[in-house]
Amino acid sequence: MSGSAQDRIDRLESAFGPLDDPDNPCGQDALLAADAAGESLAAAEGVLDSYAFDAEFVPERHGGRLVRMDVLGRVLRPVFRRDASLGFGYGLNCFFAAVPVWTGGQDDQCALAARLLLDGRRIAVARHEVAHGNAFVREEFAAAPVDEGFLLNGSKSVIANAARSAGLVVFARTGETRGRTHSVLLLDRERLPAGRVRNLDRRATNGMRSTDFSGLSITDCVVPRDSLVGSLGDGYELSLRSSLVIRGLIPSIVLSGADTALRTVARFATRRRADGRSSLDVRHVRDVLTGAFLDLLLSDCLAAVATRALHLLPRQMSAYAAAAAYQAPKLLAESMDEMSAVLGKATFAEAGAYAMFQKQLRDLPVTSLGHAGSAGRQVSLLPQLPYFARNAWFADPEAPAALFRIHDGLPPLDLSEPALLGDGDPLAATLVACTDELEGDTAASPGGTLRFLARAFTTELADLREAFTDIAPDDRKALASPHAFGLADRYSLVLTAAACLGVWREQRAGSDAFLADPSWATAALYRLGRRLGLPLPDRPAAEEDRVLAEALARLHGRRSYDLYGSALA
Repeated sequence: MSGSAQDRIDRLESAFGPLDDPDNPCGQDALLAADAAGESLAAAEGVLDSYAFDAEFVPERHGGRLVRMDVLGRVLRPVFRRDASLGFGYGLNCFFAAVPVWTGGQDDQCALAARLLLDGRRIAVARHEVAHGNAFVREEFAAAPVDEGFLLNGSKSVIANAARSAGLVVFARTGETRGRTHSVLLLDRERLPAGRVRNLDRRATNGMRSTDFSGLSITDCVVPRDSLVGSLGDGYELSLRSSLVIRGLIPSIVLSGADTALRTVARFATRRRADGRSSLDVRHVRDVLTGAFLDLLLSDCLAAVATRALHLLPRQMSAYAAAAAYQAPKLLAESMDEMSAVLGKATFAEAGAYAMFQKQLRDLPVTSLGHAGSAGRQVSLLPQLPYFARNAWFADPEAPAALFRIHDGLPPLDLSEPALLGDGDPLAATLVACTDELEGDTAASPGGTLRFLARAFTTELADLREAFTDIAPDDRKALASPHAFGLADRYSLVLTAAACLGVWREQRAGSDAFLADPSWATAALYRLGRRLGLPLPDRPAAEEDRVLAEALARLHGRRSYDLYGSALA
């Protein structure tokens, strides 16, 4: 990563100040009070205003700072570690709204979206049901062609930032032709006829309480023809193309909240009681902390692969974005459940030293499902797997090393390049290549356990190849079966293992002693293998102890629980 990008991340973290400082206006106590009141924290928004945070969501060619998707994922972390409502409501939802414009808009439309964001104003998006399967209610907008442009009608009761938005991206029904039913409209609310757009009441939510989830009702509103993004009927395709970009950010969002949750539980577990003992004396507690840290590292491996593949493997990245957005929230939700047992009744605290855990527990389902649910991500994976089984697995060349070299530069980002369906699976090929390397040079290998685990995952890939070869690519009934969904889940775990091995292999010569050590990769693959029910060797206790020691060192050294170990305020 360039020095300037790292400097931006460090500057933002420093500007927020220590989360655990009770006198910090952007600290835990202030954030929890704002969350309880359902209000945005003015001091925290002021930090983002001073930082010009929305410039991170505008491509450099349109005047912003967006150059690399992996950097964007990292810039989000100081915000989401503190408050998902702040990260989503202030800016990330604006990015979700703007991506269809960056992907398919004309220069003047991109200029409008950029101007709104760079001026610190909000853009809201109203999606249609197909692209947003987790919608609260079934509502949509319809746009009928008229001489002046389109006559827009409809309502949607839950739109993030609806009342605060200066711009609107609306997925509106414009036809009945299959696959071409919806179009995208970019609207500047200042240009719309008066009285035609009405803000609806805010909806209360269990998670991300400070985010403005309200709605809009639009009645007989004539919008100009130049508001159409792309061509008539492009809505579904633009939604899918936007998903390719957005999904890669999901792991960074969810791991940030889980980072704070793990730090909260680790602080709880290490406190000394009157008898001098602590919860860490219990083996189960040590196992939970170790497992939670491993899940964060695995999620960050997925984040790195999904975002860097946009630059390096645009023709193959769709499966990786879907798998990352599906698997990272699932891993971390399970970790949160395990950590809840360690906290006990403190899990339910809404004030005090451990209350941030309850907030992160509430926010996680909303942050992970904000664009599309887990089933939707599996559905986008499944049509690709019969093709991979017949043409890619054990045949493709492995992914470029740069995919896993998390600090290295990347080619320019071109959002027109990513393909909706991959034409190969080089990440799976990396799993096979790493397995062959570990087995081919036992003298230099890190140990038999990692070698055994790598082979177990490669064997699982071979089993998946056999299973999907038996499914015809056009057999929609078979691809929609519970059995196929289960296979897609197993495939996403295999990809997670491949991402982990690739990252570890490319960090062996790096300056980070922990990432260069095979202990974390061994313990991570063992944990994944247990989830899959694979044949496993003896438990790698020494490697897990090394991981726990690193987790405790990061707690006391105030460093993040991701691949980067960034300094915290």
